[in-house]
Order: sequence, then structure tokens, then C-alpha cells
Amino acid sequence: MTKQIVHTADAPQAIGTYSQAVRVSGGDTVYLSGQIGLNPVSMQMADGIEAQIQQVFANLTAVAKAGGGGLSDVVKLNIFLTDLDHFSLVNEIMASHFSQPYPARAAVGVKALPRGALVEMDAVMVLQG
Repeated sequence: MTKQIVHTADAPQAIGTYSQAVRVSGGDTVYLSGQIGLNPVSMQMADGIEAQIQQVFANLTAVAKAGGGGLSDVVKLNIFLTDLDHFSLVNEIMASHFSQPYPARAAVGVKALPRGALVEMDAVMVLQG
């Protein structure tokens, strides 16, 4: 197995011991680390759940692009919410970033997220050869 680290200044820098994404197995699969609603320039959290969801998708898009693909290449999306009442808003905003066929997905309610985030998402992307 080969492992290539993916990095872009268009998404927040890692705030822990992880990479923004890792590309493996000859370059076909890219694992995108969890993204929260941090602005990549200011490293400040977006204000409110809707702004955080939009920023998370912007961050995932930037990392996906740096990994050689886009959100259309995402095959699995994991969503972590501190309040599952925001699930319908995630669905609404997600529909503006993805088209059918949609990726497989999980949505999980959690007690807390880094930096007080209200939402975090990670993804697995498979690049078309």
C-alpha cells in the first residue's frame, strides 16, 4: 500500500495529529479527515449552524480538490451533529452540494465536537480512473 498525504491551504490546517486527507492504494481512494466550520484563513468558527454546515462543505470541497477529485467522487459521508434537530438542515444544504446517486451516509448525534463546533463531517472519496 502506498500512502500520499493531501494538503491544501484552502481548508483549515490540522488542529491535531492528523492529515487533511490521505490517498492510498495506487491513488484511487482518498480518506478525508473530519472538517468543522473553521474558516481556513482566520481559523475562526463560522457563526451558527447553517454557516458551519456551509463552511464544512466548502472545506471538504477544498480537500477533495487537493486530493484530485470533488464531492461527486465521495462514496461515503459521515456527519456528526451535537443536536440531531439540525439533521433536516444538513439534508437541505447537502442537496445543494451533491446530486444523485448520493453517497452512502451516516449521521450521528454526539455530545461535543472540537472547538465547540456544532457539526463535523468526514468522507471517503474514490477517484474515477
